[in-house]
Amino acid sequence: MNTSTSLLTLVRGGLALVGFFAASLLSAASVGEPAPAFTLTDLAGKTHHLADFKGKTVVLEWTNPECPFVRKHYAASGNLPALQKAATADGVVWLLINSSAPGTPGDIDDAGVKTWLEKNHVAATAYLRDGDGKAGKGYGAKTTPHLFIVNAAGLLVYQGAIDSKRSADAKDIAGAENYVKSALAALKAGQPIATPSTQPYGCGVKY
Repeated sequence: MNTSTSLLTLVRGGLALVGFFAASLLSAASVGEPAPAFTLTDLAGKTHHLADFKGKTVVLEWTNPECPFVRKHYAASGNLPALQKAATADGVVWLLINSSAPGTPGDIDDAGVKTWLEKNHVAATAYLRDGDGKAGKGYGAKTTPHLFIVNAAGLLVYQGAIDSKRSADAKDIAGAENYVKSALAALKAGQPIATPSTQPYGCGVKY
């Protein structure tokens, strides 16, 4: 292979890489835009479509029970189950989504998931599998946890972290601003969400 051919190959490879990242950025959901549609299946084999919940506030929570940042808000504190319980009591639909690819950390069998849900008193509406990562990539879900809120009109109105303390230590929860709780309160009151987008933190989603 001569020098010019090598350079051409490198340029083409670079352009392909740029194109890949550009496509990834464009495919991610944007606050203020319609939330991407998805169809996912729960542990009972029931199919859920985002469109099924039109007219309701929907929280999408990307999760991985094996992630220490997830454990911070579940086993170590009960923080997220408590928020789920309060939100669903207000009529909010709360969907847990696991985008761990088959064979990766977080790809837990049904029995393991059910044990985790029961042990941690999870109060979400459903636990959904996204093994091919299509839904997660459509939203640009980066971490576990990474949360998104869709309003009754089907628009994405919040995306980002659960709170302002970017650590895996449950002791930091008390002094943190809970972005999701604040956003849900604003929606309920008919007020604008003060902080509609934040940087998520946690373990990377295992696509």
